[in-house]
Amino acid sequence: MASRLPSSRTAAPNKNTIRVIDGPSARIICVADIRGQISHLNTLALEHNAQVIIHTGDFGFYENASLSRMNDRALKHLVTYSPLITSEERDRLLNKDNSVTKLRDEILQHQSPVLSEFPLLLSGKLKLSVPVYTVWGACEDVFVLERFRLGEYDIPNLHVIDEATSRLLDIGGVKIRLLGLGGALVPHKLFDNGEGQATIAGGQGTMWITALQIGELVDTAQRVFDTSETRLFVSHVSPGREGLIAQLALVLKADLTISGGLHFRYASSYNDFSVHGDMEGYRSKLMSGKELFGRIWDNVRTQVESAIDEDQRVLLEKAVLVTERIPPNNSAVVNEEQAWKNCWNWNLCDAAYGHLILEFSEGRVSAEMKSQGFNYAYRRAQSTSPAQGSNIATLEGGVAAIPSSPHSLKPSASVDSAQPAIGPASPRKVTNEPAMAVVDKLVEDHINKGAEVQHSTADATTGVDSAAQSSIANISSPTNETTSLALTPASANPVASPKDKSGNDSDVGIDRSSGRRTPNTAGRRPRNPWTLFVSKLPVPSTEHDLREFFGVAKDGITVVKLPVNHATRTQRSIAFVEFKDEPSMRAGLASHAEKIKDNIVRVSIAENREDPAVASDGGDAVNNGQGRGRGSFRSKGPRGNGLFANALGQMQGTLGRGSVPPRKLSNGDHQLAQLETSAG
Repeated sequence: MASRLPSSRTAAPNKNTIRVIDGPSARIICVADIRGQISHLNTLALEHNAQVIIHTGDFGFYENASLSRMNDRALKHLVTYSPLITSEERDRLLNKDNSVTKLRDEILQHQSPVLSEFPLLLSGKLKLSVPVYTVWGACEDVFVLERFRLGEYDIPNLHVIDEATSRLLDIGGVKIRLLGLGGALVPHKLFDNGEGQATIAGGQGTMWITALQIGELVDTAQRVFDTSETRLFVSHVSPGREGLIAQLALVLKADLTISGGLHFRYASSYNDFSVHGDMEGYRSKLMSGKELFGRIWDNVRTQVESAIDEDQRVLLEKAVLVTERIPPNNSAVVNEEQAWKNCWNWNLCDAAYGHLILEFSEGRVSAEMKSQGFNYAYRRAQSTSPAQGSNIATLEGGVAAIPSSPHSLKPSASVDSAQPAIGPASPRKVTNEPAMAVVDKLVEDHINKGAEVQHSTADATTGVDSAAQSSIANISSPTNETTSLALTPASANPVASPKDKSGNDSDVGIDRSSGRRTPNTAGRRPRNPWTLFVSKLPVPSTEHDLREFFGVAKDGITVVKLPVNHATRTQRSIAFVEFKDEPSMRAGLASHAEKIKDNIVRVSIAENREDPAVASDGGDAVNNGQGRGRGSFRSKGPRGNGLFANALGQMQGTLGRGSVPPRKLSNGDHQLAQLETSAG
């Protein structure tokens, strides 16, 4: 930093002029990052019948002499993103074999502008059709802006808003006070003016914000303050992203803010109340601005104070006060801070992708955002064909049929003569409840009552089960009050379930989301991932017994669950113990094979709720993986062909073909028994 900063009072007189837009209503187009394609502003104004344009930086303030002042990196950046050249020209100019010196020569000799149309605007060959109010961006020539500040450059309809100048628009019944701040926010350059004069800072083709710039903007806003005006803060940096700029908007008493610089494909509209859950979140963003400034200020304070004059000292004090502007952490006072609810913000996408239209009419300000957005068409080429069996057939009358079970996906061409063919049953009138509701009730009853199902292993019963299962799976959706219970012929060679390496049924090739009812698990909370499954417990056992059993790991226990048998109302020999974190759970695993009341207890990590392995060691734990929904809906026995096979197994046990004691049949059991009888 120089030994003496340039004086802040070398600027031209403050231009706080008033422009009146006649008529009951008017439109303002707000755009960002025009990147030197200045003629596009005239196109937008004509297309949307706009009377004023507001621009948020990266306007393209470059003249022919700017090329020699910018560094190589800034030059390549401008060429990369210039909208004034074709992609072919860009590739040629940025060719790796093309030296930077040659690149500069080609830009100077190019027949049309490459970096910016500003020289055409300066020469009068290009004119702005409506007034344009702009701040500068991160990629501009500081010397060009200094000439505007000193009055050497004056272009019709082009108005630069900076920390020293403010404009007032009387439009559509609203007086709009424009306050502006240009440049990028680079923390370590807050006290570095670079090649700029007064409070403007920049160099080598880039520009940034300084603390003096912030202080002078506050000073300007205080001098022109009028309660009858609506304050619109225009900045290149987003106050939604940077806490320091949000603090500045708060001090300026801004009602509206417009910013750019994030290069999104969509514009965004928000206020802080809509993106922060409470005032504390808003305070945290402002605190980040204070901390950012404070870290830099503490390091350079002595050097800066020795280099500034009295005028600059006043501005610097105002900048420091901006960083102190944080709502107090006091609920009684917080309610008085209305900016986080009432100040509305827009962050704009680049001009190539969209813009914002503000319409002023009878004192109201309405907004319309337009954006090109993302192109999602490429995803069409990535679409995959639906899984086999997922197509839904349509019945007569337009009612979609429920997809059949995996066994009926590929009907066999041959029929065993030993198995009688099952002809289609006549439609049955159901007046009380639809057939699927009956099955749903049976499934729910099966899950909730936790009855132990003993599957028969006789091969002779396989054909009956397959036929009944196919019958259930092919029940159609009800049309009005009539439900068709058409039964498909049973195959003597049903399509076998795919087997995994262990010989158990697997889900390979089976569509599990084909419309069949999902068990009701809405009331369950997700299982704590740090849960241990404890089995072989002595009965009874208490929570205290479990906590003492885990010894040093007991301090990490958060919940102990001791399930009961819902049929007998007696405690079961298992438990689920939840821990606060993984280290605590791992410590608990060390208690495996220790004793509780002379019982050697088994401890393992609890697996997913729908995994049958959760209770495979548990003795009477979960009825061979079928009780209370703790296991999956796939049986571990030889007839484990899915949910409906389990339901049929329960029915067989209930009808005396297993060792399970008889229980009272529900309405759903009777209906399913009738179906099974028809199938047999």
